[in-house]
Amino acid sequence: MAITNWPVSERPREKLLQNGASTLSDTELLAIFLRTGISGKSAVDLARELLLHFGSLTNVFAASQLNFCQLPGMGIAKYTQLQAVLEMARRTLDEELKCGNAMNSPKLVRDFLRLSLANKQHEVFIGIFLDAKNHAIATEELFSGTLTQASVYPREIIKRALHHNAAAIIFAHNHPSGAAEPSHADKVLTQSLKQALSLIDVQVLDHFIVGNGTALSFSEHDLI
Repeated sequence: MAITNWPVSERPREKLLQNGASTLSDTELLAIFLRTGISGKSAVDLARELLLHFGSLTNVFAASQLNFCQLPGMGIAKYTQLQAVLEMARRTLDEELKCGNAMNSPKLVRDFLRLSLANKQHEVFIGIFLDAKNHAIATEELFSGTLTQASVYPREIIKRALHHNAAAIIFAHNHPSGAAEPSHADKVLTQSLKQALSLIDVQVLDHFIVGNGTALSFSEHDLI
């Protein structure tokens, strides 16, 4: 049955307008994004199938172009819209980081990093450079590598910290093929970077690992 034939109170758009977006299920939100269905299937049906296929809303947004577009009712137009939505959300969080104290907004930092790194197919190491008030100055992808490893060079990070005149930095990298758990190498690297940056009076505030839809904070686990 087409959504237009549903009772008004059950239609996703009308529910959003009446009760707010937070009251909708993942399926309903995704249906609004999809806008239309295909022959024999409503937008809600397609949204439900997408979530069943990928396992979660996070995985839908992290899907590759090939995996997304091969599903019935999907295509390059919807894929590009999806990527645009993700980028707008990431830029919104980036603007908020630049206006507020990053250390007072751990959820904001975590959400920004998840949006920035969760859909990467290879390991990426980034830095959020902060001023003396912990406002974000810039976010940079510092190094990238293979599925399981990215080489990180402290001297290059020091150069970028001096370039931005940063007072502090938050590091993050992703684990594309695994859980957000720090390896021994991750711990050693973090301490090495902390010591190197202390020589130029730049404080390492945190190091996040993003994987499987979550972001682990070294600071929250007393690893830094």
